[in-house]
Amino acid sequence: MADEKLYDKAEEIVNKKIEFYHHLYSYITVNVILAILNIIFSPNEWWFYWVTIFWGIGLIFHFLRAFVFYKKFDDKYKDRMIEKEMEKMKK
Repeated sequence: MADEKLYDKAEEIVNKKIEFYHHLYSYITVNVILAILNIIFSPNEWWFYWVTIFWGIGLIFHFLRAFVFYKKFDDKYKDRMIEKEMEKMKK
């Protein structure tokens, strides 16, 4: 049973990392296309970098969630939150 639970948790972490990589590939592809379109159609006015900057901020948060903070929200944390809510409901 413990192995199954460990496997499920590992699978969840891997899925989050894969989702991040898909997001990263989309970010790179779309921004390269936008940069090319910007250079071709309006070379005197640079606008594509706004998309790159704001989407990049979202990408950074996605990275942090997938690679840095995934450990913070483990089952023990979830169990403590559930117990806390149950205590509130008893009052």
